[in-house]
Amino acid sequence: MKNIITAAVLASAFIAAPAMADLDLAKKSGCLACHSVDKKIVGPAWKDVAASGADRARLITTVTKGGKGNWTAVTGGVPMPPYSPRVSDANIEILVDFILGL
Repeated sequence: MKNIITAAVLASAFIAAPAMADLDLAKKSGCLACHSVDKKIVGPAWKDVAASGADRARLITTVTKGGKGNWTAVTGGVPMPPYSPRVSDANIEILVDFILGL
């Protein structure tokens, strides 16, 4: 029983570490100025984005090039600014996968 508990604790650490790294990347990229995991700030909560069934490719394009009109009821019309080239394409994909995995 002790081995099972130890294995579960270690497994949860391995799962939590990438999520924390992705959240740190979001912070370094400036995303947390408008978003959070579970509550609206300026933009929608990322859990709401994930629950909406957002298309990965479309979300990557929105983060890369910016966008407006997708969450107007939440944002009051404030557009999503473009994050490329300030954030690399590879990091944008990591961030989108993190959001969609919530």
